Amino acid sequence: MVADAFISSTPTGYGTARWKCSSFGKETRIPNLSHNLNFKTSLSSSTDNDNSASGTIGPSKSSSEESSNMDVGGKLRSNRPFAQPLPANLKRKVQARRPKLGHIVPKHVRKVAAGGSNNPSLQAQGRSPGLNNPSMLKISSGSAKGRRLDSPSVYLRPMMGKVREAVFSTFISFGLYDSTVAVRHLDVFAGSGSVGLESLSRGASHCTFVDLSSDCCSCIERNLALCNFDSPSQANVICQDAMKVLRDPYRSGAVQVGQSFQIVTICPPYEEVIYADLLDSVANSPCVAEDTVVLIEYPIELGSLPHVVARSDGGAMVGVRNRRYGRTVIAMYVVNPTGKLDAANSRPEEFLSLR
Repeated sequence: MVADAFISSTPTGYGTARWKCSSFGKETRIPNLSHNLNFKTSLSSSTDNDNSASGTIGPSKSSSEESSNMDVGGKLRSNRPFAQPLPANLKRKVQARRPKLGHIVPKHVRKVAAGGSNNPSLQAQGRSPGLNNPSMLKISSGSAKGRRLDSPSVYLRPMMGKVREAVFSTFISFGLYDSTVAVRHLDVFAGSGSVGLESLSRGASHCTFVDLSSDCCSCIERNLALCNFDSPSQANVICQDAMKVLRDPYRSGAVQVGQSFQIVTICPPYEEVIYADLLDSVANSPCVAEDTVVLIEYPIELGSLPHVVARSDGGAMVGVRNRRYGRTVIAMYVVNPTGKLDAANSRPEEFLSLR
């Protein structure tokens, strides 16, 4: 006999948790990927377990079938019902054009003109003496607070200052910058390096910057010197293709065998990447380990990234934040969450279409 019921409770961690069903007065176990959310669960009566039921999301399964979805320790395998195939829109390049505004025009494009309505010139606003800082980039907090940053001479749309502050406030709420935690940060598609530099300023022990543009990498090195973070133990700049570094970080020198990062931030040029490939590369990268926080920036035109991204080893990246800031969306995932990160709870309700 199969009956539908809503089960509501607060599980204690990732994996399998006990839930109390008020309708049936029985205890059941379901894989825990969501906190404080009502699930519609199919319950089937069991003949070999007294006063218990087997709960699954979707069609009912036998206990042997359900256990086949679980690794030792409650890790979910890739064939679990939560990890759906990536939607088709993530498997092609997105159209997310942004106007080239005057304040982000690179040096080599700006023309010196007489001005006037017939011969206008694009001028960057708020430039600091000796710095190419058209976007007014600066460190917002920490040991290098207020330090203005150089920008490369390429079209660049760095993460907005208010968005960066919101992102790092979330990281702090996860307990990532506690004095007892040595944070290693990987900043992919780094651009000017503003995100990684902010992390170093707030107490990260190391940051590796990855960008394919030699102009961007040179700019990052200048900014590291400006902020006094140019020690080899604090920073590493890699001028290579980001996807190759994620897939094979050992060859690129991003990490040594046995090392990993606690934070990975990925802010790609929207129209130059395929997000399905990007999600697969970071989810299965040797750069990440249990409880690694992965941030991915994407355009609103994409709709929404999935809540759960399967890993080839049977684990998962579970979505914990998905917030919109204008036409930019910031998604945060935790790789194989163990429950050690404060406030990093699964939030499937945020991973809906935001358009």
